[in-house]
Amino acid sequence: MPHNLSLGDAFWRVLPDVFAFDGGRYVVATIVMAAVLWFVHRTSLKARIIQNRKPNREDYTRELWTSFRSVCIYAVVATPALWLQSNGFAAADYPGRAPILVISLFVVALLIAHDTYFYWTHRAMHDPRLFKRWHRTHHRSVTPTPFTAYAFDWREAAVQAGFVSLWICLVPTPELAMFIFLGIMIIRNVMGHAGTELHPRGMADHPFWGMFTTTSHHDLHHCGGYNYNYGLYFTWWDRLMGTEHPRYREIYRQITERTERPMRATARPAAIPAE
Repeated sequence: MPHNLSLGDAFWRVLPDVFAFDGGRYVVATIVMAAVLWFVHRTSLKARIIQNRKPNREDYTRELWTSFRSVCIYAVVATPALWLQSNGFAAADYPGRAPILVISLFVVALLIAHDTYFYWTHRAMHDPRLFKRWHRTHHRSVTPTPFTAYAFDWREAAVQAGFVSLWICLVPTPELAMFIFLGIMIIRNVMGHAGTELHPRGMADHPFWGMFTTTSHHDLHHCGGYNYNYGLYFTWWDRLMGTEHPRYREIYRQITERTERPMRATARPAAIPAE
């Protein structure tokens, strides 16, 4: 962002670029994941489709509209943070060119910090006093699709945008590290909502790889595990706080060991509490 811009000028000149960048991330990630799923569903891995219920046109329409709104909110929240940084009211740019090791450490730190932020804000929005206005929109996607990734109420979108805005105001960070982190963020987000388990057999039970979330881990949160599995990248907060679904590993094994899809269920899967 150019220096000495007024905040109003920043919204006029910078917000469209922020919108294009974040919207572009969403469009590329969701379309690529949809293409991957189209191919996977024409192979034996079709047996790994997690739910029997299929998302309908209403689901897709709602997800695309709320995702567009979320991108708008992200841009509105991020622009003032960039303005504060460029005008010396927040952390300055990272000095000089960072070596690969430093960039890698920043990416790891960002992932750990964001996972912590996401877990606790996500869990807070499940409080009955907040859920209906803040988080219910996302849970209307009982059967997630890649397009569910940004399908938030505007209040939740503002909370989700808050992490990066706070980070860039407080921590001088190499641009490449932030770019890599934002790429990992959207990739993991669309994978978590893919509706088909793409991770390898045995991952959930592995002593190291089991620390990372899978598609089944988050799908359970949308379908029948409303009070479980709040984490985004890692499972450790859920394990530590006792909020991991008690049958997660069993269900993961069942899904990844399937050779054919089970019979179609007649009942709609339960996900969101009554009004």
